[in-house]
Amino acid sequence: MERASLNLENGIPEKNLFMMCKALNSNAISELSDEYHVRTCRRDELDIWKEMPFDDVKSAKEYNGFMTEYFNDVYGSKEDLFFQKCLFVCDKNDTPIGTCFAWKAYEKISTIHWFKVRKNYEGSGIGRALLSIVMRSIKENDYPVFLHTQPSSFRAIKLYSDFGFAFLTDPIIGYRKNDLEECLTILKEHMPQKDFEKLQFAEAPEDFLKAVKSSKINQF
Repeated sequence: MERASLNLENGIPEKNLFMMCKALNSNAISELSDEYHVRTCRRDELDIWKEMPFDDVKSAKEYNGFMTEYFNDVYGSKEDLFFQKCLFVCDKNDTPIGTCFAWKAYEKISTIHWFKVRKNYEGSGIGRALLSIVMRSIKENDYPVFLHTQPSSFRAIKLYSDFGFAFLTDPIIGYRKNDLEECLTILKEHMPQKDFEKLQFAEAPEDFLKAVKSSKINQF
């Protein structure tokens, strides 16, 4: 996940999209500027992490319960591992301005969780550098890597595509409908044509479909 799927952005409905990367495209990788550094989320910063997916204080407060429930459901029994895995990219004052991490969902599949850079830092290369760090941290034999996103994240979708992610075409992923067909119409309206035409598609592996069907808790 990259943000709570209960938001609206620019009037775009929050529909389900699922992506898979079979192999990392090393040409997409970039390095983080010296102005910033990456570290793990500290235990006393959990509230900061819960607020990170949202661009305003009101939304962060409104969905605090959702984020708390998600944390408890997915990470609660593995808190130590969460704080070992969850990354913050920080400015020179050590203030978190972005987050992302890799997580083994359903004990079986590699997934990207909660990729987000604060809005006033978007477009500065921080997101690409952070995603580069996370993707390179995943061992080759732990690919493919999966993620869940929404059409409102069309800028991030371009980035995912650069790294080698393709849209899954299966109509149902676990207990969620895959809204790909509807979302492609939205993406075509908002993405530059050259980026939209580069989007790739793939069918989900059978072992992945079995894994996401093993729990009614959406773990990515």
